[in-house]
Amino acid sequence: MKREKLIKVFSDIPTLKTERLTLRAMRRDDATDMFEYASQDGVTEFLLWSSHKSRAYTEEYLKYVESRYAVGDFYDWALICNQSGKMIGTCGFASIDTVNNVGEIGYVLNPAYHGRGIAAEAAKEVMRFGFETLELHRIEARFMEGNDASRRVMEKLGMSFEGTAREAMLVKGAYRTIGKYAILAKDFSK
Repeated sequence: MKREKLIKVFSDIPTLKTERLTLRAMRRDDATDMFEYASQDGVTEFLLWSSHKSRAYTEEYLKYVESRYAVGDFYDWALICNQSGKMIGTCGFASIDTVNNVGEIGYVLNPAYHGRGIAAEAAKEVMRFGFETLELHRIEARFMEGNDASRRVMEKLGMSFEGTAREAMLVKGAYRTIGKYAILAKDFSK
């Protein structure tokens, strides 16, 4: 895939739909909903970023995200609950390797919506978009050791476990063991 295609697609990030969700660009008016979950230490325990300390911080972050969308180098969607209209998390690509046609998927969800299959529903739609629209060959996902909920989502998506890298990342002052799952386009379409 050419980088130019990636920029063109994400400079006007398309809206995606599932049975229960609308995946759309994050907006500044999502700040209250995002802060509700992003401020919880339990939510960010297994993420690379720390919990948001103020609603103003969340507003600044969303302003930054808008600037990244404008130039086509941010690949994450807001997850909007169709029933309530509330932003309940995010899902998208943490990175896209245009040389090798590989994307790394990630997701975060408000704990009030855990245990309902919502993360898997969103991730499956993002994977479909990645394989069909971006023509990716492979999609990967990583998890920190101990994050069994995220690992179960990866398994539910039909991804294959490929192993762990012991203490491979320094996250918030501690070395963390990282596991990896992946799926190929030909396996996703089955």
